[in-house]
Amino acid sequence: MKYILYIFILLGVFLACRKDKVGYKTTPYVLDIPSHFPDMIIPSDNPMTAEGVELGRYLFYEKKLSGDNSMSCATCHMPQNSFSDPNQYSTGIDGIQGNRQSMALINMGWENFFFWDGGKTTLEKQILEPVINPIEMHESWKNAVKKLDQDMAYRNKFFRAFGEGGIDSTKAAKAIAQFIRTLISGQSKFDVMYKYENSMPLTAAEQSIFQTIDVEEWAGYDLFKSLDGADCFHCHNGPLMRVKKFSNNGLLPNAFNDLGRAHVTNNPEDNYKFKVPTLRNIALTAPYMHDGRFANLDEVIEHYSSGIHMSPTIDPLIEFGSQGGVQLDAQEKYLLKKFLMTLTDNNFINNPKFKDPH
Repeated sequence: MKYILYIFILLGVFLACRKDKVGYKTTPYVLDIPSHFPDMIIPSDNPMTAEGVELGRYLFYEKKLSGDNSMSCATCHMPQNSFSDPNQYSTGIDGIQGNRQSMALINMGWENFFFWDGGKTTLEKQILEPVINPIEMHESWKNAVKKLDQDMAYRNKFFRAFGEGGIDSTKAAKAIAQFIRTLISGQSKFDVMYKYENSMPLTAAEQSIFQTIDVEEWAGYDLFKSLDGADCFHCHNGPLMRVKKFSNNGLLPNAFNDLGRAHVTNNPEDNYKFKVPTLRNIALTAPYMHDGRFANLDEVIEHYSSGIHMSPTIDPLIEFGSQGGVQLDAQEKYLLKKFLMTLTDNNFINNPKFKDPH
């Protein structure tokens, strides 16, 4: 009878543990999406959870993902620079520089293509690449996972995020993707201007900001949208401040002769076309262009004003390319820059939820 009782006790403990495991549930994470933004499409196989976002935040700043434990995602995507790199080219753990500027991680949850050439079509796939890239973090996912698995805190975080034991690259990428989808910027002065011109209601805080917008900023915005002015609106518009396309914007080929989108499509009609980036937080994300060739906004404005290089694949929407650009005068350049500064979102770069949790 004692043995039978003992067996029943063990069976009860086993079933109780099994029930706990089956009944484990993660906590849904509700994204703070601005009212004037479109809905974000979340992959069905990677739903947003509080536990997943927390794990992703830890992994984003985790240097164990690199071969010598010296580099994390945040090394090349710094919060104070709107999650971009202030260097023209990022340097990997072996001291090797890349040949493209690290893109800012802003509102990535609305993107369909990743990297300057659109080489990856999901955020999860994109995240897998820097770890194994020999000129970046230069680590195998097998070794990275092994290092994470030796840390009990990470084993617990992965279990809480996915409701099961085990660490692998797929789970790591999903968690980092969840965190990156929370990096939403939508509280700049421009957002107030956009909502006002589209007759959207302003909050009390936004009404206060509205009172600070000066005539020069409004004039710069008008110039930005004008076909006879700066003519920026074709490629940078809407609340996300970009269109989903690849464009040859009239840059001379660099020393690397980077063909951009054509590297992916093998189509010569895509030569020198690169992904159109958002202009959000543009004042914080220097240097500019796919190769970081322009050190400041004045150089960027001058390029579109007088530095356009014509080529067979140039974007047809660059209507004044044949004359070198839109030919802005000094006052117009000043006003355009004034407007571009309104795209700075200080709440974004100072958000404590985005900081290193270690």
